[in-house]
Parts: sequence; structure tokens; C-alpha cells
Amino acid sequence: MHQKNACFLVIGNEILSGRTQDANIQVLACALNEQGIRLTEVRIIPDIAERIISTVGECRARFDMVFTSGGIGPTHDDITALCVAEAVGVRLIRHEESFRRLETHFASKNFNEARQRMAWLPEGATTIENSVSVAPGFSIGNVHVMAGVPKIFAAMVKWLVPQLEGGTPLVSASWHSPTLYEGDLAQGLEAIQSDFPHLDIGSYPYERKNGRGVALVAKGYDPAAVQSAAGRIHALISSLGANPIEGEPAPDQT
Repeated sequence: MHQKNACFLVIGNEILSGRTQDANIQVLACALNEQGIRLTEVRIIPDIAERIISTVGECRARFDMVFTSGGIGPTHDDITALCVAEAVGVRLIRHEESFRRLETHFASKNFNEARQRMAWLPEGATTIENSVSVAPGFSIGNVHVMAGVPKIFAAMVKWLVPQLEGGTPLVSASWHSPTLYEGDLAQGLEAIQSDFPHLDIGSYPYERKNGRGVALVAKGYDPAAVQSAAGRIHALISSLGANPIEGEPAPDQT
């Protein structure tokens, strides 16, 4: 079975300038993992129309699914909806249901032209629910456009991703040792990766207040293969005279 893949486009000058730190990549990746969809690429691009149009056009042809965050608010630099419409070759039109919902939401405030812009979507798009602030995201073809604000993005992901066609969820198994380092394990870990080419075998050094060590992780979409690789990881740690500890190392207590 073809494993669905996805690309995530983070749109925003504020991310590239360092003013804002992205908090959405992990949220989307974890949700897609549970749905059996593999996030294989993330790009951060500026609020420049030509870049958004060309990148969306390229990625929607290369990947099964494309997700975006940012640029769907009421301000002058919120141009994602217009750019996606151009990338897929349709008009931007007023989505009447979204307009009515926004009008009701802003009844006690000024439902001005800027706020009305949030109801303009590519023709043929379906909305992505926003339980936080009403203004919708949208899906058109294999492109899913969501807000950049982390709380709103997370709510949209929670609503959208379970509805997408996926596959077997990603599974993982890990062992760690507080007495070994990556250099001790590199050769043995390379042999395990060679024997399990369809899995991701990772080595992750960590530091804690009481010392440092390394965690070894096997990830993939074949649960039996992941467990077999995890057994090899356990044996590798043991062969070096260390005590394998199952799971990830506990975080420091604050």
C-alpha cells in the first residue's frame, strides 16, 4: 500500500526574521503520524505572492497532501488564500456561509472590510472548522490551508486530520542508556539500519541535571519490524556493558 506523504509550508516573514518561533510543525507531524500520513518535508517561505504561488504549485504536484500555516487573517500581508487560488487556477470568491458566521461573530464589533476578507476563499474550497475564532481555514484539492496562530492551528488540525485518508499509524520503540555515547553505538546502529532499511533508526544524545547519555529509537509503519529492531537495539546496548532502559529518558523536574 502506498504510504501517503505530506509537505508543510510555514508561511510568514515573522518566522524567517526570528521574531516568532514556529510552534506548529510538531503539532502537525504528531497528528499525521497517528493518521498514517508521513510528513516528509517542511519549508518556511516569506509573505511574497510569487513565492507562495510557485511553492504551492510545485508541492501539490509532488506530494499527496500539502498543508500551510499563516497568512489567512485580516491584514494586508494575509495573502495566502489569494495565492492558493491562483496556484490551483480558480477565482477567489466570497464564501457565503463563512461570511454569515463571521458577521454574527463580530456583531458587537466592527465587521469591517478587513474582517470580511477572511470569508473570501478559492472557488470550490471546503472550509476547515475553527472552534477558536470562527474565521475558517480551507481545503482545495490536496491543499489544506490553516491559520498560523498556534491555538487556532491546533484546533484546525484536530478537526481536519482525522478526516483524511491515511494508512497504518507510525509506531516507535526506544531504549536509552545514561552511560553510553553516540560514538560507542555508531557502528552497531549502522548495522541495524542496514538490516531494517524501511525503518528510521535514530540516535539522540540527551543531557539531564544528573548526567547525559543517548536514546536509540526505531520508527516505522510495520509494528513487527519496529519491535524486531528494538530488540536489536536492546542487544546492542547490552553488548557494550550497559543497562538498557526502555523508553525515552525522563525530563528534568522543574
